[in-house]
Amino acid sequence: MVEPKPRTEKFRIQTFNQIAPRGLKLLTTPQYSVRENQHSPHAIILRSFPLTTDHLSSNLLAIARAGAGVNNVPVDECTKQGILVFNTPGANANSVKELVIAALLLCARDVIGGIEYVNNLPNVIPEGDLKQHVEEGKRRFAGRELSGRTLGVVGLGAIGTPVANIACTLGMQVLGYDPFLSETSRQNVDSRVELVDELKDLFARAQFISLHVPLSPKTNAFVNDELLNYCHEGTCILNFARSEVVAPDAILRALDHGQLSKYFIDFPRREFLNHPKVFTTPHLGASTAEAEENCAVMAVRQIQDFLINGNIENSVNFPSVKLERSLDYRFTITNWNQPGVLQEILAVCSNVGLNITDMINKSRENVAYNILEVDGEVTDSLRTELLSVPNVVRVRALGRRNSNEL
Repeated sequence: MVEPKPRTEKFRIQTFNQIAPRGLKLLTTPQYSVRENQHSPHAIILRSFPLTTDHLSSNLLAIARAGAGVNNVPVDECTKQGILVFNTPGANANSVKELVIAALLLCARDVIGGIEYVNNLPNVIPEGDLKQHVEEGKRRFAGRELSGRTLGVVGLGAIGTPVANIACTLGMQVLGYDPFLSETSRQNVDSRVELVDELKDLFARAQFISLHVPLSPKTNAFVNDELLNYCHEGTCILNFARSEVVAPDAILRALDHGQLSKYFIDFPRREFLNHPKVFTTPHLGASTAEAEENCAVMAVRQIQDFLINGNIENSVNFPSVKLERSLDYRFTITNWNQPGVLQEILAVCSNVGLNITDMINKSRENVAYNILEVDGEVTDSLRTELLSVPNVVRVRALGRRNSNEL
């Protein structure tokens, strides 16, 4: 697909949901046209709006999700069409972490029940007997301290790691499970966190379990009857990952049989409504002003750097690629990761006498992405010829650099 030269027209950006003004303010320069009802956009910025393949127009280059999960974006189809999908990992981590800690406390102490009890007292007692009833009734809301108890954290990423670390400071014994934990990420985990190799061991030992894994075919309903059978009586599970990572019927059975004493979920499901042992919040994890602003700013900056410079950071379907600009002209090529494609691309450039001064080539699974810096403008005929190379999907010519555009 040959892309229009971006400097000859504005970048058209379509928004879904309410994107924080602090992020959108970065797009108020004449170079961008931002609308909710944008025709044939070059980029889309959204939060939880359920995007479909009908939204993938021929000019669409990238989609930025102002949040971590991208299960509301048709990522596989985007990849087939050469459309990048960005997310904003870590931008809302502090917001979610704080809510998880609040959930831990609410599971250990029946604060909600106590509040409801006190609020109902005027309906059942004479005015003068308040103190006596409070003292008599508070016994039923006695809880346990978190200190000395065991928390299992499944997934030690941008949210799971700070949850594990702060639990250590609360005096909890913390178990961590993450088979994909890199050495760099491991350094961010508190040394007091015990890393376990088997998920079943974590479920067997923990009194509280907090889930922080992305939704994928492997994690879909991975919390099932078999795994819950390892739990000892009275375990509490907190789910601030995604609703679908647990099997709801298995959770209900575990609650009925006493293996679970509470289930705290941030994603309402009809099966759990009004269940006495289920606490449900309306997807509040990232619903703070700070988190929404951080996600919006991060999403916009990633879109800008891609549209203007071709750089890629935090894409879920393309490799991370960054090349500092030293000349006015560069172009990018997306191709299927097959042998010989890059050699053919370079041969085409050589045949027309185009001097490549710098370049970078990265791949991710079956997708390869290239940034090539050149000392002259890339013509339409060259772009068309490059697109004729087998397995080349997209060719974008990027115009003159301008340090004031970012």
